[in-house]
Amino acid sequence: MGLDAALSIASNSLANIQTRLSLVSNNVANAATPDYTRETSSQENLVAGSVGMGVRGLGAARAVDAALQQSVFAQSTTVSGLKTTAAGLAGVDAVLGTPGQGSDLGGLLGKVQDAFSSLMLDPSNGPGQAAVVAAARGLTGGIGALSTAYTQQRQAAQDTIVSAVDRMNTRLSRVGSLSSQIVAARSAGQSSADLENRRDTEIHALSDVLGIKTLAQPNGDMIVTTLSGTQLPTRAATGPVSTSNAVLGPEAYYPGGGLPPISVNGVDIAARIQGGELGAAIALRDKTLPGFQAELDAFSFSLATRFDTQGVTLFTDPSGAVPTGGGSPTQTGYVGFASIIQVNPAVEANMTLIRDGTHDVAGSPAGPSAFTVNPAGGPAGFDRAIDRVLKFALGKEAQSGVPWPAEAASGLGPGGTLSVSYAMPASLADHAAVLVSAQAGVSAAASGQLESEQAVQTVLTKTLADKSGVNMDKEMADMIQLQNAYGANARIIGMVQSMFSQLLQAVQ
Repeated sequence: MGLDAALSIASNSLANIQTRLSLVSNNVANAATPDYTRETSSQENLVAGSVGMGVRGLGAARAVDAALQQSVFAQSTTVSGLKTTAAGLAGVDAVLGTPGQGSDLGGLLGKVQDAFSSLMLDPSNGPGQAAVVAAARGLTGGIGALSTAYTQQRQAAQDTIVSAVDRMNTRLSRVGSLSSQIVAARSAGQSSADLENRRDTEIHALSDVLGIKTLAQPNGDMIVTTLSGTQLPTRAATGPVSTSNAVLGPEAYYPGGGLPPISVNGVDIAARIQGGELGAAIALRDKTLPGFQAELDAFSFSLATRFDTQGVTLFTDPSGAVPTGGGSPTQTGYVGFASIIQVNPAVEANMTLIRDGTHDVAGSPAGPSAFTVNPAGGPAGFDRAIDRVLKFALGKEAQSGVPWPAEAASGLGPGGTLSVSYAMPASLADHAAVLVSAQAGVSAAASGQLESEQAVQTVLTKTLADKSGVNMDKEMADMIQLQNAYGANARIIGMVQSMFSQLLQAVQ
């Protein structure tokens, strides 16, 4: 081997070492960068015939555990969805109140019952009648506050959907742009490691928005789909995903009830979106919170009709009417009734109706018994209306020996697609208690699961960082090794240059 060959080999080796030192520096600089995967370089021995000709660097590559990385991204989807759910339900949980403290639905109903019980001792007592009306106002106020909380959180979920779709489009566009650069780099024989790290950052952020699957292509491109397999647009020619703003009320539902779709090129994909912030917001808007509203509407309808059928129309809509049932879907006549329920304006104007009753009841064998209101000038101690309220409107029977008909537990909501999460109780007190318990339980379950899944996320993230992240000790050890190699090759070059000088002097 000639001196020129030795010089060439040592020079190529120095260039390769410099490249590897640059990688070490890049790794150290990005040690705290989220989703950065440690980059390494490899080299191969060059041989001409049977003679070694040094090394050739093969470019940067990533040391990534792809399966573990996918698990981390999937866990991010789970945690992001639970955060959205827990936050949405927290606003409802705060209004539900705590059983036993008098501010929850059961406690407010109990105050109405207590007021009627006190009035029973002296039916003509004006302050006692006013206390019944005040307790009834407290109950309708509590019902209305709950309904308002449902609507507010549904609106928040709708607004989240719009913002999440915008962020999804941004991330998908960046994935497409980076994929195009990766394809170009690979076609030119260049390393795409840095670009792939940047693309992983976008994929991770996208997985917070919704559950996705990714399929890497041989040329470096990447296909992104929903968990159900619907391909998402990463290029402008096939997108973007679109939706629109909407103002929600209790009567709004999806699909077909005035809420906008989530579309790609005119095709609605809302039903194919699962997980993440977007999937959770859709579930809150279209299932969980409308289900809560349907449960409260059912309670409010039962409250108003049971009092009304006993001859005391205490709870009505603002016009003084009690809504009718028997529609198709089931709640057609009283969707959103909980948002407008109030004390009967006629009772507000004449509180003696609490004692006397508001109307006659014909009576039926399958329902309440007959009742006649206390006529003008009737006995001041008339207590039949109050007695019917205490025994039957607030009890489990419509009349002695005749239970109240079973209330519908399915086919609820404006679209008739919702069901209550519990068996319908016989009495209003039991209904109020189980409603609050069930809805509070949904919130508690989401918060508990979030805590558990965050613990799993922490473990997975740390494991991925240990396997594929930057280890400072390892990088420093590699740097020392490369520095030693650099020094050795530099000495070889120096020796070759010295030998060349000696040869030149000998020739001269």
